[in-house]
Amino acid sequence: MHSDPSFLQALWFVLVGVLWAGFFVLEGFDFGVGMLVKALGRDTVEKRMMIHTIGPVWDGNEVWLICAGGVMFAAFPEWYASVFSGFYLALFLILAALIIRGVSFEFWGKVDTPAWRSVWEWTLLIGSGLAALLFGVAWANFVHGVPMSPTVVHGITQHYVVHATIWDELHPYAILGGLTTLAVFLSHGASFLALRLTGDLQRRAKAAVGRISIVAVVLAAAFLIWTMHLTHGRISVVVLGIVVILALLVVPLIHRRSEGRGFLASAGAILLLTATFCAGLWPNVLPSSTRASYSLSIANAASTHYTLIVMTVVAAIFVPLVLAYTSWTYWVFRHRLGRDDYEGSLDPVSVLGSKLNS
Repeated sequence: MHSDPSFLQALWFVLVGVLWAGFFVLEGFDFGVGMLVKALGRDTVEKRMMIHTIGPVWDGNEVWLICAGGVMFAAFPEWYASVFSGFYLALFLILAALIIRGVSFEFWGKVDTPAWRSVWEWTLLIGSGLAALLFGVAWANFVHGVPMSPTVVHGITQHYVVHATIWDELHPYAILGGLTTLAVFLSHGASFLALRLTGDLQRRAKAAVGRISIVAVVLAAAFLIWTMHLTHGRISVVVLGIVVILALLVVPLIHRRSEGRGFLASAGAILLLTATFCAGLWPNVLPSSTRASYSLSIANAASTHYTLIVMTVVAAIFVPLVLAYTSWTYWVFRHRLGRDDYEGSLDPVSVLGSKLNS
């Protein structure tokens, strides 16, 4: 019988969700831009413009993933252990995708030949797309539940052991979740490009938003309806309606030159989508599809009360500092980029300097 979570346990479950939401919003447009570089960029200058829109921030955005994993380890060690053992191959594929994606940014401009650049554009597209897909697959599995049961190892009973292969994790609901995050992040990236670019490339980004958003809205609506059924109504029709409305607002806002509001609408839809993941889990962190009594609950997965108190004090001090620094970074690199910015030096800091001096 699972006990109800305490206030601190519930608080840290919410904070884990906040970290994942921040990662999906910030890294989501990074994934989208990475997938669009080859499709929207018609020459080296345009592709460089697209890469430079996220060049100063993409690696900082990935810190949100590290923080989310670190908080899961510290606040919910049982959750961390079950997920990282049961989803080992899937998480390894995500790690590989993030690695080749990061390498693509660094290597793309090392050799100035079309063949060299094309190779790293493809790895950027594959790495970004695979990560965007697999994060959705993983979280959909969390909500759906995975085969779990106690296992006796050397005479010691280990609880909450996940018995799932990569094929068990690729069921229809999980695949729909992955396609949803893939489409939503792709639309989010196009919205970000429309916000940060000028000229013909911006117009093509706006056109891409219109095409991709339709697919994203359909997939998100289907996924949320399925989630409502799966979680027996813990996801309300109101949440579904708000997500769909926000996603639908992106296109008209961007085409009416309100690119900032369009991007915020896209971010809001991603925040609510992440909230549905967390609400679908409550009061568990990892449901069992084998038997409900085998599910790993928030209370059973949490660290000791003293650990959570120490973490709360540390978070109250440092989280505002991290948020302030992140906000300052985005403010400094807020300027739009156009072809005229690339006549001289082409590194992001030099482009920023030309903007500040103009």
